[in-house]
Amino acid sequence: MRGSPAAIFMNVFSNKSKETSPYSLSRDFPGLASIVQQALREDIGTGDITTQLVIPSTARAKANITTRVAGVIAGLPVVQEVYRQLDPSVQVELIVQDGDSVEANTPLATLFGSAQSLLTGERVALNFLQRLSGIATLTARFVAAARREGLRIVDTRKTTPGLRLLEKYAVRVGGGHNHRFGLYDAVLIKDNHIAACGSITEAVRAALAGAPHVMSVTVECDTLDQVQEALNAGADVILLDNMSPEQLRAAVALVNGQAMIEASGGITLETIAEVAATGVDIISIGALTHSAPALDIGMDFVMTSR
Repeated sequence: MRGSPAAIFMNVFSNKSKETSPYSLSRDFPGLASIVQQALREDIGTGDITTQLVIPSTARAKANITTRVAGVIAGLPVVQEVYRQLDPSVQVELIVQDGDSVEANTPLATLFGSAQSLLTGERVALNFLQRLSGIATLTARFVAAARREGLRIVDTRKTTPGLRLLEKYAVRVGGGHNHRFGLYDAVLIKDNHIAACGSITEAVRAALAGAPHVMSVTVECDTLDQVQEALNAGADVILLDNMSPEQLRAAVALVNGQAMIEASGGITLETIAEVAATGVDIISIGALTHSAPALDIGMDFVMTSR
């Protein structure tokens, strides 16, 4: 078995001790500054006209960021980056950390500074925090629902354009793992590759001949015959696409430890336990990032002075 493709990007994430947070965005998180900069430009444009017209530039304020519902928090360092870029004098004091599970109405952070700056950055900061916390919360629900130690719940490339690294970070915060980050860090031979190449055997042969020895080769299979062909060809991972639990169990028996087995396709919170019980090693779920609802989080001013 060649090395896991996700390991290539492990240095993107800074794992902290349990005394602080299970996961924390490193200060040099790739692209974070440019992602936030683009979001601020998109929202502010030529200026926050409402705030500029109605709030004195000398006004100071204190505001609390609070979750309205229970969930797993992710994205607080992004809130800090929003205000660092917008107005470095704004103080963002975190009350909880990324990875914390919180109840409804839990204060997450307190902000102090220019009332104009707090208002102008509010929507961008909350957009990131709600989106990433929603992903972390849904991931945690899938991990809990699977009810099997050692099973890996992983994401896919079905992410918001431009936000992939942040969304995959949120999956990890929620207790999941990352699949490949792009087309460049692992070989995944899908049905259209097989159709264009001619056969699974030929596609795997070409991949093994050209891929670095540390890169895994995965083959997507729809039938048990394809599973056998992929095994014979030397695939590292067999991706079982949209198979029933009965088919999954038969495939696990056929593979018999010769390769890792990934189940994918239409897996829900209601069905994941049954899929996990078949003995697969990995379950990939696109919904972690493409269908996670935003967590309801708000910002409320608690004090202002002019």
